[in-house]
Amino acid sequence: MDRDTFWKLIEKCRGPALGRAGRLAWLRGELARKPAAEIVGFQVCLDRLCEQGFTWDLWCAAERIFGGWCSDDSFCYFRLWAVGLGSTTFERAVRNPDTLAEAPEVHRLVGRPRRSWDDNRPEWEELDYVAAMAHEQVTGVPYDAGSFYEAVAARRSGDDVLRNPLGERWDVRDELEATRKLPQLSTKFPITTQP
Repeated sequence: MDRDTFWKLIEKCRGPALGRAGRLAWLRGELARKPAAEIVGFQVCLDRLCEQGFTWDLWCAAERIFGGWCSDDSFCYFRLWAVGLGSTTFERAVRNPDTLAEAPEVHRLVGRPRRSWDDNRPEWEELDYVAAMAHEQVTGVPYDAGSFYEAVAARRSGDDVLRNPLGERWDVRDELEATRKLPQLSTKFPITTQP
């Protein structure tokens, strides 16, 4: 599966009436209609895009939205969520994370307590498993048996895997630096002690 086909699937599943569970079910259904190699290709595209977003600036944007802190796992799920926003929003955010402030999905979070975000929470861990579940459906081999992830690893064998985020690490709690690097997000998501 090439990147254009990947993005077309992501765009098609973005129907607002579907919700996350509906989007995942739709994606799983669409992937299950494809050959196993294409399903593996979907995961390879997803992994590569998430790696493209593995930057300190995007991590700081996530930290700003989350109120000043974002764990390794939360940042991984945040990047999956950012991919789910579609190619234009994702690619802009990788180049300039402050552009996330313009996304409708981020607007819905502004001024709301984080504990009330529920299905709007800017994390989408389940997206990372949709291809594995579709692969299991097509092949009959449980994804936790390893064959799916072995196939993904084989397709990525020449890829450089990042161990650390790209760019320079900085502290999002430094208001001067945050205002300079993330002016819109800093205004919309002031850091408070409120959970």
